[in-house]
Amino acid sequence: MPAPISIVIPTLNAAEALLDSLPALMEGLHTGLVRELIVTDGGSTDQTLEIAEEAGAEIVTGPPSRGRQLRRGCAVAKGEWLLVLHADTVLQEGWSKDVGEHLPTGNPAAFRLTFQASGFWPAWVAGWANLRSRVFSLPYGDQGLLVPRRAYDKAAGYPDQPLMEDVALVRALPRITLLSTRAATSADRYARAGWARRGVRNLWTLTRYFLGADPEQLAQAYRR
Repeated sequence: MPAPISIVIPTLNAAEALLDSLPALMEGLHTGLVRELIVTDGGSTDQTLEIAEEAGAEIVTGPPSRGRQLRRGCAVAKGEWLLVLHADTVLQEGWSKDVGEHLPTGNPAAFRLTFQASGFWPAWVAGWANLRSRVFSLPYGDQGLLVPRRAYDKAAGYPDQPLMEDVALVRALPRITLLSTRAATSADRYARAGWARRGVRNLWTLTRYFLGADPEQLAQAYRR
């Protein structure tokens, strides 16, 4: 019987991040969980595609936009489950055991967020993200998303939009389970912008999205 999980990773000049994140996925191959690795690229000009090829990934290419890239990657996935990860997300050792025990439930799931940084602010932001995920069933993409293919298709998949594609999908799914395994994501964007400022900006962006703001306009403002 084929392994149940297709891992899908969107990339754009993510060579350095993949060197950290891909090795953590190998335990899924060894435990028989992972069927395939799909890298859906938006036009990288660094070594991203070479690294993906060396890891044995199937590569899908096309115009950038995370929602569009994820739609392309998930469209070619053959697994009964999709595990969608950001390129800079490193799963904690032992993740495959946690995921394997969860699969029989048939429910979508996400990992607990942590940052590749220490101190008060990284812990506070991660704590809020995990509380939001548990109480409101609203994880972001940097926590990873494990979803049955049937539920993904029923929810119409990722929308073709450059921002909040993760929020749009999880709102259309059944309630998300928060796994015990942690997903460590890069803290670079927070460090550059300032932890408090970045956190407030994310919350304001989410609020505007819920109020009906255009994702294209939100993405332009988000990148400034």
